Amino acid sequence: MVAKIKFCGIMRPGDALVAVEAGAGYLGVVFAGGPRAVSIVGAKEVVRAAAGVPVLGVFATQSPDEILRIGEKADLWGAQLHGPYSRADAARLRTHGFEVWRVVRMADPSDLDLLGDAELDSDAVLVEPRVPHALGGAGVSLDLELGRRARGRLATPMALAGGLTPENVGQALAEVRPDIVDVSSGVERRPGIKDPNTIARFVEAVFAHRSVI
Repeated sequence: MVAKIKFCGIMRPGDALVAVEAGAGYLGVVFAGGPRAVSIVGAKEVVRAAAGVPVLGVFATQSPDEILRIGEKADLWGAQLHGPYSRADAARLRTHGFEVWRVVRMADPSDLDLLGDAELDSDAVLVEPRVPHALGGAGVSLDLELGRRARGRLATPMALAGGLTPENVGQALAEVRPDIVDVSSGVERRPGIKDPNTIARFVEAVFAHRSVI
């Protein structure tokens, strides 16, 4: 088997097309603020360019009602939930047909205890480093031993994020064995502007690991 790849922080339809042609399993568009934030119209253009590859919205402060409204207008496949979302919030989104990824941010072994709740009413659990004053991984890599221990606790599909690049994703796959790898800044020229050559090298590195997973 080979891990699926999610290219997150997609802002331009052209980048979506490059990622899809390279072998993306998922794309992500950000509604959680920051330099990669998109409008509903921009997200819908990415969805159109994705040509059926699932596109998830990344949310942090929006209510479930607002997520559903945005999702309907932008034709999103699902939601990646950062912030203080509950199991009930995730369940509500799923009853409306959304795929839901719940996020666990980790900095030390005590954070492993967060995984049990995150698995409930989720389609995948995304594990990333907890970085002070940052919503996402901020280009910082997760401690791979902590990631490996998280993988051992999860029965739900696991997505691994944080500081992944073409140079280190093979080691992350070997040590953590996630079902999905999630990359944003690691394939960019600058925030929100993806580099086609780096995308291609990232995909090659993931697929090269196929024979040893």
